[in-house]
Amino acid sequence: MVGAALELTSRGIPRPRDVLELMKPVTWFPPMWAFMCGVISSGVPLADRWGLLIAGMLLAGPLVCGNSQAINDWFDRHVDAINEPKRPIPSGRIAGRWGLGIAIGGTIISLFVGWAINPVVGAATVLGVFLAWIYSAPPIRAKANGWWGPGVCAAAYEGLTWFTGAAAMVGGLPEPRILVILALYAAGAHGIMVLNDFKAVEGDRVSNVRSLPILLGERRAALLACYTMAVPQLVVAVLLSHWGAKPSAVLVILSIAAQFLLMQRLLSNPAKCAPFYNATGTSLYVLGMLAAAFGLRALG
Repeated sequence: MVGAALELTSRGIPRPRDVLELMKPVTWFPPMWAFMCGVISSGVPLADRWGLLIAGMLLAGPLVCGNSQAINDWFDRHVDAINEPKRPIPSGRIAGRWGLGIAIGGTIISLFVGWAINPVVGAATVLGVFLAWIYSAPPIRAKANGWWGPGVCAAAYEGLTWFTGAAAMVGGLPEPRILVILALYAAGAHGIMVLNDFKAVEGDRVSNVRSLPILLGERRAALLACYTMAVPQLVVAVLLSHWGAKPSAVLVILSIAAQFLLMQRLLSNPAKCAPFYNATGTSLYVLGMLAAAFGLRALG
């Protein structure tokens, strides 16, 4: 039945709701949040920049992130036939090469909007869509490597979108302290992406995707993810305190402390508790990002 679905030759135009499902709106929140952290950290008033804010939010979420999901689903259609057979492509609701066409069209629109905002955001968009394609598409297919895949995803979801938010507001390159903090949070997000890999272990084994839960074993991969998330946040807190943003530094430390408690449950049964941690510990992580963004804004 799955094989038959994958081989459907219908060329009917996909329904809008199926295209929306393909682009996974639930995944748009992290990059849009990071974009807003960039906007806040820039310190630029929003009074006369609402148009840039709205365009940037659309770019970070529905366009670049949504398009990356379409790219991923197209190149993962055979894996999804095992892990998520009801997804639009393996189920046949988006048939033929429509999935690829949507991915290409989304790439073009994303690039147009990015360059329309300003050249720095345009360049960041080029990098963002490049990362989206090399993450899923052969011959590179970074997601097949447990080390590079989460790194590419973290750089795009957290670092690049934070950079884009700040660059959209200042009209150019953000100041160095913003670049340092966004780079640290992007590095820590590697651990978040590793935890996301726990949901697809069965399909990854079948399709020979070398995710870290498979390469290292579930407990070691979870432990590595915890260290990867915690250490950059500690560095952020130290830097914020050193720069004079002590209230934000305290909030980041409190976030780390709460995450540490949740990590104990995660490590007790990584496969079972990874979704729980993604819903709780990851939320604390992104709240720490927001606290850091306000700290940078206060520094001026």
